[in-house]
Amino acid sequence: MTPAPDTFSRYDLDSAYDEMFEPNAKPRPQYRALYERLLGMPPDIWKARQEQADLMFLNQGITFTVYASNEGTEKIFPYDLLPRIITAKEWSVLEKGLEQRITALNLFLHDIYHEGKILKDKIVPREMVLTCPHYRPEMVGIDVPNGVYVSVTGTDLIRLPDGSFAVLEDNLRVPSGVSYMLTNRQVMKHVFPLLFGSYDVRPIDHYGQELLAALKSLKPQGADDPSVALLTPGVFNSAYFEHTFLARQMGVPLVEGRDLVVYNKRVFRRTTNGLQRVDVIYRRIDDDFLDPKAFRPDSVLGVPGIFEAFAAGNVALANAPGTGVADDKGIYAYVPRIIKYYLGEDAILQNIETHILAEEKPREMVLQNLDKMVVKAVGESGGYGMLIGPHATQAQRDEFALKIRENPRNYIAQPTIMLSRAPCILDGTVDGRHVDLRPYILYGDKVRIIPGGLTRVALRKGSLVVNSSQGGGSKDTWVLY
Repeated sequence: MTPAPDTFSRYDLDSAYDEMFEPNAKPRPQYRALYERLLGMPPDIWKARQEQADLMFLNQGITFTVYASNEGTEKIFPYDLLPRIITAKEWSVLEKGLEQRITALNLFLHDIYHEGKILKDKIVPREMVLTCPHYRPEMVGIDVPNGVYVSVTGTDLIRLPDGSFAVLEDNLRVPSGVSYMLTNRQVMKHVFPLLFGSYDVRPIDHYGQELLAALKSLKPQGADDPSVALLTPGVFNSAYFEHTFLARQMGVPLVEGRDLVVYNKRVFRRTTNGLQRVDVIYRRIDDDFLDPKAFRPDSVLGVPGIFEAFAAGNVALANAPGTGVADDKGIYAYVPRIIKYYLGEDAILQNIETHILAEEKPREMVLQNLDKMVVKAVGESGGYGMLIGPHATQAQRDEFALKIRENPRNYIAQPTIMLSRAPCILDGTVDGRHVDLRPYILYGDKVRIIPGGLTRVALRKGSLVVNSSQGGGSKDTWVLY
């Protein structure tokens, strides 16, 4: 069986792992039903379903912000109709690997803010940790509920040409995108109900309640029925839609900094019935802006005194301040050693080879080969502060070379990895685009992993940049029983 000439006429198979097709162009077993459905479906139907999906996104106000766009910043989130399908066997490996990784990273955070054994044993360079922009000396000696620093994680995975998965980035501060994962599923059920019903897909709709359960398990001592709130920077934040969506899913108040007040090291919410105690806060504000008394004094988004209440154990913050040190792209290179150190196990999910540019020898090697490398700023996310050497101009590479020489600690480099490719409906036919996968891991009293994730799509042909902030889109992710 080979791709039909009309439907798949633009679909190329090359060295990248293809999610739908085997190297001999036969559809993989989990994609056969979808493949046959596509062959029998006229392009007019695809177009109608796509318009139906776009209208649902528009009506629900599902947008995001592209700050670099010249055509306006507020965009409807691009959505591709075709699902990405993951088998039960593949998911089982991912689940074990993600649980192992988040367990080790939490132990790492507790250690560096307490005894610092891993630094004394020189498994991770002390200077690497202490010079990280997201290391918070204010957190030293502070105990967090259940020993959990990272309650919500969005780990970026890619599939390598041999079909195995690898971790590209750990997002441990305020990972976003889960609302798109949930909305993608709602839209898919609406526009392709028969196709969805023909597959045995694991549900993800319980994410909001799982998140609420994880947050409540962080309750301060004595708070038998803890009150939870979601703290947002406000309507101008690029992820504001997600903040409102998650607050609604959990049934908790959405608050801004001005809605909260700290009194006697306790946090209260201003309401029409007076002050009401808040026990757990899912904060979507970066550390810098969380508390002007503890961090940036010019912040008008945070809550004065909230860090003192947190340090006193009177309110839980998820994620805890200072967690960003563990998703520094320099620390990333040490995660397999961190897993081995705390758990005595080899990493189930592999890392991408990473060069620390603070070290002279790899730095010079990278500078000589910028046209083959991907260079990333260690503290950036969302595709910002990044150079993809093979796609960059000589002027862009020269500019990055200068930045690296001026501040080598701020950069790492990785070889250019060919992301896997998945089928997408584009311009009335099916074509392949590169994708990654961001599953969401919750950690409160136990680790909870939602079977699915946000599959991000590089919509421009040949592009390897999947970030929505850089014009990427998304598709539904089906994990099968």
